[in-house]
Amino acid sequence: MTQGTPHIVLAGGGTAGHVNPLLAVAGAIREIEPAAQVTVIGTAVGLEKDLVPQAGYELDTIEKVPFPRRPNLYMLRFPAKWKRETAKVRSILESREADVVAGFGGYASAPVYATAHRMGIPIAIHEQNARAGMANKLGARWADFIGTVYEGTGLKPRQGADIERVGLPLRPAIARLAKRIGEDRDGLRREAAAQLGVDPARPLVLVTGGSLGAQSLNRAIASSARELLEHAQIIHLTGRGKIDEVRTLATESAGADVLTGLGPESAGSGDYHTAEYLERIDLAFACADLVICRAGAGSVSELAALGLPAIYVPLPIGNGEQRFNAEPVVNAGGGLMVVDRDLTPDWVKGHVPALLADRERLAGFGRKAWEYGIRDAAEVMARHVLALAGRR
Repeated sequence: MTQGTPHIVLAGGGTAGHVNPLLAVAGAIREIEPAAQVTVIGTAVGLEKDLVPQAGYELDTIEKVPFPRRPNLYMLRFPAKWKRETAKVRSILESREADVVAGFGGYASAPVYATAHRMGIPIAIHEQNARAGMANKLGARWADFIGTVYEGTGLKPRQGADIERVGLPLRPAIARLAKRIGEDRDGLRREAAAQLGVDPARPLVLVTGGSLGAQSLNRAIASSARELLEHAQIIHLTGRGKIDEVRTLATESAGADVLTGLGPESAGSGDYHTAEYLERIDLAFACADLVICRAGAGSVSELAALGLPAIYVPLPIGNGEQRFNAEPVVNAGGGLMVVDRDLTPDWVKGHVPALLADRERLAGFGRKAWEYGIRDAAEVMARHVLALAGRR
């Protein structure tokens, strides 16, 4: 390591679930050690191609190298592709004079882990899912430190390596929100409510299925609009292309006069606020008393860190990864979980209004979520990475 100047290479990408924690740790590294040189290895096709340069970091790109999962033509091409991309990684790590590599999973991480191991460069890993992916399972064989969001991820560290539940490194907007919630929740709620055009004095339910929406959530909630609005106002983020059906169902349930949009101009015009997407989701979190959502690892970790009660509806595909994400916080008392097929209008009408009416139970969910949540993961992970860089 150049005296006083650690050279750190972060690896990962593809989805927001990989890129956001990577950037959060990068920011924490620079706060702790402003002289640190931080660069990123990713692909030219994932979200990192835009988000990493926008955040002010240099991005070195390699091709995606997914592991073959079944016998096919790609399996025959894989060895040559792996050899080509690991050679490219070696060139990058040499030119960057890397003192440590920190990987966050995704296609770009595996060849970086393998190459750093052969070069004798210390390796740190962050795993954000309840069940680790293949890249991090490979890297765990060589890692010096593994930080996780959950216990029992399936990672098997080598002898002598440290593994620790550090939590999810929070996006800057969510980290700032968590800090303000701890300091002045009421003032924060008033400010956010004014920007969204909602009533800060009335309970609020936030419904979101992510950027693409979730049809089962949309239909169950919108069809229960009348019953829900007796207890709370609603912000319903429908996902792209799904707002018309939601507005139709909510109108059939509660009448057209309850519908409105988001923003100061919508204040007082209705209590069922709809939008396809909300860039400033932190504003909605600041106002929410209950969140009804999918159970992606990032969503679960952020809601727990903010102390927000939630009803989690895991995505019903794959091997149930989202259920594993939500189970720990639900078991800790921070919310409820319902399987997708059970989330019907009848279920919503039979459970959610009663929960909203029981303010003590709802507050208890919030306290337990806050206790389970972790808010300093980015800093903790950054310090571990810097400590490994110091070994060089």
